[in-house]
Order: sequence, then C-alpha cells, then structure tokens
Amino acid sequence: MTEPKGDGARLNRTLSLPMVTLYGLGNIVGAGIYVLVGKVAGFAGYSTTLAFLIAMVTAAVTALSYMELAGRYPVSASVSVYLHRAFGKRWFSTAIGLTMVGGGVASAAALAQGFAGYLNSFISVPTVVGSVGLLVALGAIAVKGIGESVTMAALLTGVEVAGLVLVIWFGRKAFVHIDAGRLLAIDPAVGLGGVVAGAFLAFYAFIGFEDMVNVAEEAKTPSKTIPLAILFALLASTVLYLLVVLVSTTLVSPAELAGSEAPLTLVFERSGASHGIFLSLFGVIAAMNGVIVQIIMGSRILYGLAKEGWISSRFAHVHGSYQTPVMATLVVVSAMIAATAVLELVSLARLTSLLVLIIFTLVNASLIVIKRRHREHQGYINVPAAIPYLGVALCLGTLVFQAFNW
Repeated sequence: MTEPKGDGARLNRTLSLPMVTLYGLGNIVGAGIYVLVGKVAGFAGYSTTLAFLIAMVTAAVTALSYMELAGRYPVSASVSVYLHRAFGKRWFSTAIGLTMVGGGVASAAALAQGFAGYLNSFISVPTVVGSVGLLVALGAIAVKGIGESVTMAALLTGVEVAGLVLVIWFGRKAFVHIDAGRLLAIDPAVGLGGVVAGAFLAFYAFIGFEDMVNVAEEAKTPSKTIPLAILFALLASTVLYLLVVLVSTTLVSPAELAGSEAPLTLVFERSGASHGIFLSLFGVIAAMNGVIVQIIMGSRILYGLAKEGWISSRFAHVHGSYQTPVMATLVVVSAMIAATAVLELVSLARLTSLLVLIIFTLVNASLIVIKRRHREHQGYINVPAAIPYLGVALCLGTLVFQAFNW
C-alpha cells in the first residue's frame, strides 16, 4: 500500500457504534421517503408498497454481503479494496471506486433538489439557487471535521425520524382501512413494468448503508462497529419506510403524491393534522442530512483510492488542523454543484440507482470469490455462502428488467 504524501496527518478515529448507526440511518432515510415517495407512486400506483418491498429485499441481501466484507477489510476505500482482494485488477478497482463517487455525486444532487422543493414551502427560491447554496454550506462543514459532520448528521437524523413518526402517528387511522391482499397485488393500471420501474426508483431509498463502510478508518473497533451499524440502520429504516408508505398510499392517491414537490407534507395535511408546513421543515432537514453524508462518502473514497496509490496522492492529503481530506472534499462538492445544475431529480435518482446496482452486483461477486479463497477470517460476521449468489441474481435481474423498460 502506498502511503499518502503530505503532512503525515491521519483521519481521526472518533466514531462510536451509535454515531455510525445514526450516520447511516440518516443517509438512508433522507434519500428516499421525503424526496421520492411521490415519484415511486407515479410509477407503481397502488402497488407502491410492493415496489418498496422488492427494493428492500434486494438491498437487504446485499447489505449482508457488505457486513461481512466490512468486517474483513475495515478501510476507507471499501468497495475498491474488496474488488482488488477478489480480482487483483488495480484499474478495475479504481474505476469502480470512481463510479461510487459518481453515484454519490448524483445522489447528493438529487437530494439538494429535493431540499429546494421543500424549501419552497417557506420561501420561493429557484431550485438551482437553493440546491447550490446547500451544497456550498454543507461542503464547508465537511471540510471542518468528521466529528462536526457526523455529529450534525446524527442530530439531523433524530429530527427527520421524528418527522416520519409524526406522519405515522397522525395517519394511524389509515391502518384500519388497509387491505393486505391488495398490498401485494399488481395494480392493473401500471402492470408489472410499472411495479418494477417503481422498485428500481424505490431502491434509491434504501441505499446509504454502503456509504457507512467508507468511515471505517474513523470508527472505533471498525471490524465490529461497521457491520452492526449497517444491520441496525437498515432494520430501522425498513420499518419506518413501510409504515410511512402504507399511510401515504392509503390517505393520498398515487397521482396526487406523484404531482407534489413535498409529498409527505401533503400526506400530513390529509391525515387531519394542522400546520402541515412543519413537515416541510422535516423534509428540508432530511435532504440536508443525506447530502452531507454523500459529501463525506465521496471524499473518503477519493482519499482511500489515493492512499492505496491508485490516484493522485493529493487526494490523500489530510489537513493538519481539521484532519479531513480537504482537496477530495472540494472536488466532490464541485461535481455535485455541476450535477444539480444540469440534471433533474428523477433522472439523478435513476442514475444513482443504476450505478449503485452495478456496484452491488460486483460487491456480491467479490464476496463469492473471497469466501472461496479464504473460508476462515477474523471478521465479525460470516454470512452463508448463498447470500452473495442471491445478491448477484437480484441486482442483475433488476438491472436487466429496467434496461428493457428504460
């Protein structure tokens, strides 16, 4: 491994299990429900819950593979290192690492636009102004330090989860009218193609756990902390998602959800709660949280690649005072600003899902190879051998179906 050039500063290992869990949960929750639940309903109709279930299963299987790999190789470059251990191709590992950064850039750009949509409930500003302003402000926080960044993410996670709990609580009357058989049926108005298209977009709502492995070098006892944090974050987000989707699609028609820039504010108002504008505040916070996590993820991947000696050592330079990779952070934020200025929200979310599904397929494949070569390991979790095979099948199946229905 090539050591980074510079002042010799290292990343600060300060993150505990609760902090990493909240960091991941905030990224997962911020990405999907607040910003995209209406867009998924536009594709899947009354089968929106089924679309989320399909996406959840696909994500959960791959999350198990990530849990074992994170225990085996607790490093910042994460997926690139996993692939290098499996296939030994430096160029391939580097390309996939940069693809992950691209996915993070697209994701943050989409979330920044979601932020602007909820912000318009309070003040009218052009989407590009609100999006770029958010990215600049959060980029500055990310440069300041990992402790500040993750503490902020943890606090924002508590607020955004509270917002979802409010939606569930005020919309609880919807559970009385739920038809269990209808939830798993395919809405004839959209057909199987609509459900899978919705699942492809809903998959975006579950990504985020894979970003948690990129703070391994800043976590305490990472081989144990990271796998457990992935498990806890995914379980919590799944429960919240399904309850919120059930309430949303029962109280509001899919067409209305799809047409709203602040879908959960609409659901909150339909539940009979007053001051629905407060839900827009939660939406603003959720998007902020998702963006700052993506900034951290992208910069840490560039740092990890540079530390391995696979890209310019400038990206591995850690600021002596802030103990953060400043150059890597600035490059990632600049790319996010460019993306949010050029592409619209659904395109960004679908691009993110596409890139992440490709990466998930390769991560599962790398675990298959690694488990064959190294049956025994010192990692914290050892998943059954069938898990990565199932992960490859689910991710490839979703990619192929979507390719024919793009």
